[in-house]
Amino acid sequence: MKPFLILSHGLESGPEATKVTALAKIAEPLGFRSVRPDYRDLDVHRDVGRIDERIARLKSHAPADAPVVLAGSSMGAFSSALASTGLNCIGLFLIALPLAIPGYARTFEAARVPTALMHGWEDELCPVDAAIAFARGRGDAITLLHDDHRLSNHVDFIAEQFRLFLGQFA
Repeated sequence: MKPFLILSHGLESGPEATKVTALAKIAEPLGFRSVRPDYRDLDVHRDVGRIDERIARLKSHAPADAPVVLAGSSMGAFSSALASTGLNCIGLFLIALPLAIPGYARTFEAARVPTALMHGWEDELCPVDAAIAFARGRGDAITLLHDDHRLSNHVDFIAEQFRLFLGQFA
């Protein structure tokens, strides 16, 4: 049985966001089922106190009878990583991952599962050195791209990397 995919958008976007939509378009022809939860109602006030609600919503989409692969961009990556520790998560695909959110007290953690990170060298919101240190400390794959936080110049490349990542779960 293929894992179920939960694709999480960033703080200032929605379920139709460019990157998570590109990931969904890659996954569907490969036979993976996926969902893109909508967090906009939680994100609208930019209140870090609502991150736990975001994580709970993500978890509510996980089927009880199937493993999951979590993927997300920015706040979606942060939420996915934290949610991974409380689910039958077998893979993480994290784009523009912040390792800390100012004002959010919970210690960052992620399940020790196959993990791939995509990050921009010029990321103005999430320091690249923190992403490199995280990947190095876990032995995770990390791809560094000549781009900023939005990684808008590399959406097709990221989608192709996601296709390759999913190959291990086919």
